[in-house]
Amino acid sequence: MKTKNEPKLTSLAHGGGCGCKVSPEILSDILGKVRSAASPGELLVGLGTSDDAAVYQINESQAIVSTTDFFMPIVDDPVHFGAIAATNALSDVFAMGGKPLFALAIVGMPVNTLSSNTISKILRGGSDICEEAGIVVAGGHTIDSMEPIYGLVVTGLVDIKNLRKNSTACVGDRLILGKKIGVGVYSAAIKEGSLSREYYDSFIKSTTQLNKIGMQLGELDSVTAMTDVTGFGLLGHLNEMNIGSNISSIIYQKKILRHDGVEDLINQGYKTGASQRNLDAIKDDVRFNKTISDMDKVLLADPQTSGGLLVAVKNYDAESVLNLFVKEGYDASIIGDVVKKTEYNIFIHS
Repeated sequence: MKTKNEPKLTSLAHGGGCGCKVSPEILSDILGKVRSAASPGELLVGLGTSDDAAVYQINESQAIVSTTDFFMPIVDDPVHFGAIAATNALSDVFAMGGKPLFALAIVGMPVNTLSSNTISKILRGGSDICEEAGIVVAGGHTIDSMEPIYGLVVTGLVDIKNLRKNSTACVGDRLILGKKIGVGVYSAAIKEGSLSREYYDSFIKSTTQLNKIGMQLGELDSVTAMTDVTGFGLLGHLNEMNIGSNISSIIYQKKILRHDGVEDLINQGYKTGASQRNLDAIKDDVRFNKTISDMDKVLLADPQTSGGLLVAVKNYDAESVLNLFVKEGYDASIIGDVVKKTEYNIFIHS
């Protein structure tokens, strides 16, 4: 897996996966100080709603979807690192209802620390996932950096009628989450070498499962909004959906599927610093029922690397859409309801 005396990938990074993301509060402060030019009318989705990708109309019926995502190692296996990073980047196009066309690689590596063999394995892992998605890595850019960084710029195409934003959920919709949560907890245990092989395999299966179902969901009139759950955790990305859509939501925490063993791992002290950061960022927007434990809060704010799609769907079609997720092999569940805007953006019930 690595050459003699070569350090573990995770030992070279101060953070890993989507837990590396800058906190919502800091990001908002940074962007608030950047002068923004007037957006052209063709820009259908930009910075305004914290959406997953930019969308630019190119003709009467089609638009380009463009996104980028990259991070530092969340695992030590270089092929797995590349595969997870690529899956995560592609998810942003699927979350808009789009079809990826090609990708460019973003590569920053400590070339005097990691062997060319290890670096090539990272790129191969990403390339393999792109091949599974039906696209190629058509180019990219590499630099010599202090910490290993890998990700993709992904360009996609979407029929405008199939475009789904995170800001168009409607009162009365039901909310579906397409994958289990707890990836951040698993990653904390991985960094300490304490995750069992069984749980590691579950982790890899989840984080390298492409959210290709987003293309099918974009074709359904009953699906009103989509986003994917990544570094800000379920609550953070749901909060973005609620703010953009000017609605509130009720979440039933017992309906949310969790990766096996995450409760025990939390009890052993395995959690990311990003989970508390995510909770702090939305503390004024969420009302927790008194039955919600501190462990529940950690998981609801747990940063998900390559997490599931969060989908708002008309009530009449919710079970049908859930069945589609299950048929396509996703560990999905109906987790809540969209309600009229109230004092809080999110209410968490047991």
